[in-house]
Amino acid sequence: MEQALKGLVANGAEIVDPFEIPNFSEHIKDIGASTFSTDVNTYLAPLGDRAPYQTVEDIFASKLYAPSTESSLKRSLEAAKPTQQPADVYHREQNIAFREAVLAAMNAERLDAIIYPTWSNPPRKVGDTESPAGDNSQHLAPHTGFPAITVPMGHTHGVLPAGLTFVGRLFSEPDLIGFTYAFEPATQHRPPPTDFHKDSDPL
Repeated sequence: MEQALKGLVANGAEIVDPFEIPNFSEHIKDIGASTFSTDVNTYLAPLGDRAPYQTVEDIFASKLYAPSTESSLKRSLEAAKPTQQPADVYHREQNIAFREAVLAAMNAERLDAIIYPTWSNPPRKVGDTESPAGDNSQHLAPHTGFPAITVPMGHTHGVLPAGLTFVGRLFSEPDLIGFTYAFEPATQHRPPPTDFHKDSDPL
């Protein structure tokens, strides 16, 4: 990430660091649980018999999920109980307040975009449930509704690719495309995978 920041500055970007969103932890508390069930149910509904389960309730009742996800599923089902709140991120009061807080912080610093590492830690090996894990993509973009693009920003441990996420204001996709399009060729952080060859069939 530090190398990515240097690359941005070298190519004309002005970095504001640190950038803080007041009361961030309060704004995001259980914010994902409030829409998860509705989103999944909306996705499953048109699949009909092609999906073995039609709702998150069905999935929870099946017990066919990793034990580590049980508490999250319970919170999602509890948050999805009928209320007067709309279910989508553009109309729920919590999401509106979060979006306005982020926008106010961006305005205060005159920011065109927010950047952060897409993941906090290198990916775990298969079967490893103890190493630090978790990504940074669960709150800012999805629950404000702001557009986001992730681009390569180099490698950790020499071989594991790492991503840099750019988040912009509503309807700022043209700006984000410009930022990321400029960043990638200027930094060249995406070498072709070594296991692929130029004569490979590009499927």
